[in-house]
Amino acid sequence: MKVPFLDLSLQHQALREPALAALTATYDATRFCLGKDVEDFEQTFASTLGYPRALAMNSGTAPLHVACMIAGFGPGDEVITAPFTFISSAWGINYVGATPVFADVEEGTFNLDPEKLAAAITPRTKGIIIVHLFGQPARMDEIMALARQHNLFVIEDCAQAVGARYRGTPVGTIGDVGTFSFYPTKNLGGCGEGGALVSRREEIHTQARHIRVHGSDRRYYHDIVGGNFRMDGFQGALLNVKLPHLAGWTARRQAIAARYLAEITLADVRLPEQPGYGKSVFHQFTVRHPQRDALREHLAKHEVGTDLIYPVPLHLQKCYAYLGRGPGSFPISEKIASTCVSLPIFPELTDAQVGQVISSVNAF
Repeated sequence: MKVPFLDLSLQHQALREPALAALTATYDATRFCLGKDVEDFEQTFASTLGYPRALAMNSGTAPLHVACMIAGFGPGDEVITAPFTFISSAWGINYVGATPVFADVEEGTFNLDPEKLAAAITPRTKGIIIVHLFGQPARMDEIMALARQHNLFVIEDCAQAVGARYRGTPVGTIGDVGTFSFYPTKNLGGCGEGGALVSRREEIHTQARHIRVHGSDRRYYHDIVGGNFRMDGFQGALLNVKLPHLAGWTARRQAIAARYLAEITLADVRLPEQPGYGKSVFHQFTVRHPQRDALREHLAKHEVGTDLIYPVPLHLQKCYAYLGRGPGSFPISEKIASTCVSLPIFPELTDAQVGQVISSVNAF
């Protein structure tokens, strides 16, 4: 039996009829840029997941960029984030002319380590971008205490954590701004690019709404420097079809993860930790093993798909060579990157396929 790492066609085939009907309605009404479909999604996304308000944008990178603009980061400022994440987590810092500063992560959760964060703060530090990696909330109590102590602007990168909660509070509303991605592979994925920005602070929402449309709230009048970060109507229409299924998809991911956690018994494998302060929504199920590459080859022979997600930490990427942080600078991130492998975890996996993943891992 073949177990793909991910198969988007299964979900999209199941929703084909309502998705095409929604696209047809949007097409016939010519609601192509923002419009009713996007407004409906913003309202439903916010109310379903517990946000006071939401702004849909044209990618997951866009709200990170906009959040850095609103924070007022600029040349000479430092903004701290994790080196073990997707590079978009740091792009917004560069886009506004500030300097990314990395702090190492925890081995168990892969999230920013508050102790390492504290050590990285300098008089030039103006903000923090927290990544709730693979769907697992970060340690926000300690992080927010540091932010308050040093008057830092906090952006929560929730691209992989839609629906996750920290001590009962939706991620994205604990800091100043929360950002989301609807890239097709995400837990709530569109059929193209998409993202959203949320904030409990109304003035941030208002400023982001203006920035999203060329710094304007009235056509041809531009009060601030903005950009074009609008979500298109087709993505809004498709996300409206998908959003009602998110809770069920999340529950299925968590059920698959529960089996992996209970039944994978391979010696030397390190499973992701599940601290009590926040339940993961399992965008990925990433394990670690000292013979990662051999394990991956073994699983391929058993027709189990895997992926190496973030094999090169950000500080070792060519684009960040100018920061001068070479090998050994962030040993935990480097260790994770060289030993981690992600197993299949998407809602359409059958119980038999999940069983095959478990037995194949254990047989290594």
